[in-house]
Amino acid sequence: IFDYNGFEQICINYVNEKLQQFFNQHMFTLEQEEYVKEGLDWANVDFGMDLQKCIDMFEKPMAFLAIFEEESLFPKATDSTFCEKLHSNMLGKWPNFAKPNPRPDPDAHFAIIHYAATVSYNLTGWLEKNKDPLNDTIVEMIKNGSNSLMIQCFA
Repeated sequence: IFDYNGFEQICINYVNEKLQQFFNQHMFTLEQEEYVKEGLDWANVDFGMDLQKCIDMFEKPMAFLAIFEEESLFPKATDSTFCEKLHSNMLGKWPNFAKPNPRPDPDAHFAIIHYAATVSYNLTGWLEKNKDPLNDTIVEMIKNGSNSLMIQCFA
């Protein structure tokens, strides 16, 4: 856990959460199901590693990413309004969303209880980073390029 956890770190931790869930599902759950199918004398073990609640907290409507996207589109949104919206919509409603620990970052705005650890995040500047538009010239080059997938994405 770093002294400062910002936008890039939450993206990394979200992807790690999804990868860990995928690994657990395939290495533990599906493997145990295979043992049962093969008739092995086996008692299923609950590894206590279901990370779906944390993943849902990011992905569900009116959850973390939806609130982030909504605030990014609102012209008068600020770090403060984003923080207030996160707390009012998520604190107490999602078990993986928590108040920040003032150590190591006394300016952290919220915490997420990940599978590996509870991490406090500082959301300063996230909205501005999410509003970073592509240069119009670059978009036109992609639209007029030869890659059909890219043309379709930017049509």
